Amino acid sequence: MIRVILVEDNPLNAELATDLLELGGHSVTLATSAAAFRKLLAEPPGDIVLMDIRLPDGDGVALLAELRSTEGWHTVPVVAMTAHALIGDRQRFLETGFTDVVTKPIETRTFRSHVEQLCRQA
Repeated sequence: MIRVILVEDNPLNAELATDLLELGGHSVTLATSAAAFRKLLAEPPGDIVLMDIRLPDGDGVALLAELRSTEGWHTVPVVAMTAHALIGDRQRFLETGFTDVVTKPIETRTFRSHVEQLCRQA
């Protein structure tokens, strides 16, 4: 079982990702804002963080920097999730320190296996 931290403010995206992961036997903790995610940083880390890069009260790049500076969380794989990727964004996100990038809408056939593969590689 993988412990997933999902940082997603869109209820439909959060529900879809949660359902896909829970069907695979994984646990999902949802944070619907940057503030909610910051509270999770005081707890033991998950196995992977899936983070929307655009949140109503912050952005994923800034949150990634906070996560990387938090003891216990600095080695957790963090995947940027975005519906607004432009050419070159993937490379920019990877250079920023994200482990990978997932574009939305989520590809339902491969999403869970992709997350599982990233956790195995970590």
